[in-house]
Amino acid sequence: MSGPVLAIHGGCGVAPRGGLSDAQERHARGGLKGALRAGWAVLDKGGAALDAVEAAVVALEEHTAFNAGRGAVFNSDGKHEMDAAIMDGRDLSAGAVGGIARVRNPVRAARAVMERTDHVLLIGGGAEALAARAGLELVAPDWFSTEERRASLLQMKALQAKGDASRASERLKHGTVGAVAIDRAGHLAAATSTGGYTNKLPGRVGDTPLIGAGTYANDATLAYSGTGKGEIFIRSVLGHELHARMAYKGESLATACDAMVFGELKRLGGGAGLIAIGRDGAIALPFNTAGMYRGVASDSEGWVSIYDEREPL
Repeated sequence: MSGPVLAIHGGCGVAPRGGLSDAQERHARGGLKGALRAGWAVLDKGGAALDAVEAAVVALEEHTAFNAGRGAVFNSDGKHEMDAAIMDGRDLSAGAVGGIARVRNPVRAARAVMERTDHVLLIGGGAEALAARAGLELVAPDWFSTEERRASLLQMKALQAKGDASRASERLKHGTVGAVAIDRAGHLAAATSTGGYTNKLPGRVGDTPLIGAGTYANDATLAYSGTGKGEIFIRSVLGHELHARMAYKGESLATACDAMVFGELKRLGGGAGLIAIGRDGAIALPFNTAGMYRGVASDSEGWVSIYDEREPL
């Protein structure tokens, strides 16, 4: 490994090329650049991968282009229920929250679970109470609301009423944000945050806060964050499957990630994408949808992308 590396994603729920306006593309790329800069500022100064992924995901949660934090989707009751997780590859420490609606930055609540309790996952009111004790900012639930997400809910309900919900676009259905990093000491970390998917049933929890499914980091192999239909990631235990392929089959990062995204996950019928960094600093960012909001920063490169282009950081 030659130095630290940071990779981020803003979800694979992307409209086909031409489906986003120029303003929407600029807005999303701006959010990706801001998140990369926030995370890279930590790594560039010799900071820990864990701090870098948290900083990057906080920036993505603050940006309305993405389905996490402010700009999170609505469930079928017209409410927000957000999930997040963070994991440290040094010792497999992890924390996660599910179904929260008042913590401004869910990923910070996940880290509070990791550092302030002997638990891994807290949900709902219990998670919010811990966040309050940890001094994290709580906001009114409507702080997360945007008119674009409300319109998506109405559109999804209309499709459902016609029996056409399966025809909804990837952009309409879901989205997630995440970050993975390796620091100058060679340690890995991952963090993921999401509002779930539009019109989900109240109480639904996806793969994001389930360690080994939507989020995973292990210094022996990789750091990973996924995006797509969470139920498929849960059933395939994707994060740990990637780890196992590398640890026990000796597969490279690229081979393991491609096999799952273009093989198993596609076979199971879901649009999917992921970002991953190997213990040697290798990067993988495969997706089987029209596009994926993503970006990379290292000593040698910095760029963001939605489709197959690369815009310099």
